[in-house]
Amino acid sequence: MSSADVTIYHNPACGTSRNTLALIREAGIEPRVVEYLKTPADRKTLLDLLAKMKLTPRELMREKEVAKLGLGDSSKWTDDEIIDQMVKHPVLMNRPIVVTPRGAVLSRPSETVLKILPSRS
Repeated sequence: MSSADVTIYHNPACGTSRNTLALIREAGIEPRVVEYLKTPADRKTLLDLLAKMKLTPRELMREKEVAKLGLGDSSKWTDDEIIDQMVKHPVLMNRPIVVTPRGAVLSRPSETVLKILPSRS
């Protein structure tokens, strides 16, 4: 698996994200790092990531950020509305997300990423 095959949607301020990135690098892979707060995902990318991870928009959302942004009760939002909010406020997206040819995961806890990395010989 080449480095070009692995992408991490990363927030360097997040310990779990930093730990996940370290696990990927320990596996000998230098991934493409997307700092999603600086380069937010568009709607198409979010939909693609959700499909690959088999998650609903609500499952990818950080409820703590909903409250901080004053966006009210997210349980009343439709999936489309949640995606719209994530595009507008990328901090709402939980992280880190890692994509490899073996799949995509929301890597919480960090060790979850090991499921989709190549096994070391």
